[in-house]
Amino acid sequence: MTKVKICGLKEIEHVETAVKAGADFIGFMFAPSKRRITVEEAVELAKAIPNTVKKVGVFVNEERAAILHIAEQVGLDYIQYHGDETPEQIQAIGLPAIKAFSIRGGEDVERAAAYEVDYYLFDAPGTDFRGGSGKSFDWMLLDKMNIPLEKVILAGGLNEGNVGLAVMLVEPFAVDVSSGVEVDGRKNATAIENFIEKVKGELIL
Repeated sequence: MTKVKICGLKEIEHVETAVKAGADFIGFMFAPSKRRITVEEAVELAKAIPNTVKKVGVFVNEERAAILHIAEQVGLDYIQYHGDETPEQIQAIGLPAIKAFSIRGGEDVERAAAYEVDYYLFDAPGTDFRGGSGKSFDWMLLDKMNIPLEKVILAGGLNEGNVGLAVMLVEPFAVDVSSGVEVDGRKNATAIENFIEKVKGELIL
């Protein structure tokens, strides 16, 4: 069954909703974003996340020392690299890794093969920030990838209305959502529940 990552959570009620509804990954933003939180806030939110749900920290071109410090403080299970990090930089940090790629064309998909990470996240290009634009990209570009589907996380403009089709067409390991479960720029409990139900429920479409 397709896994679900709910990203950019800032409030305890939404963390609790996501966990109860069956989220597999919870993402915290430590990079410039309207969803950015402090390390102290993440530590408190992490207390509501059981070990069965993986905690992901999202970083953009962050220093190695800062990543290691935050990972230890929050108890992160994965580091999501959403910047211009090289394969060598990610290897040097040495923590379980998700590398995000902004997809404009087939060449963006193809360059993912240069990285050896746990998961590859394919996203639409950001607007004001890296990712989180609420836009989708042409999923058919993923036909060019040389990455096993069990390592693919699909992101970019997903919501309860289109995620069923995305799962059917791409068959990714997981889907990632942030703005697609927000109302007026704030996470919404009902939207989180509906999104997860659409992915994990019996009816895909």
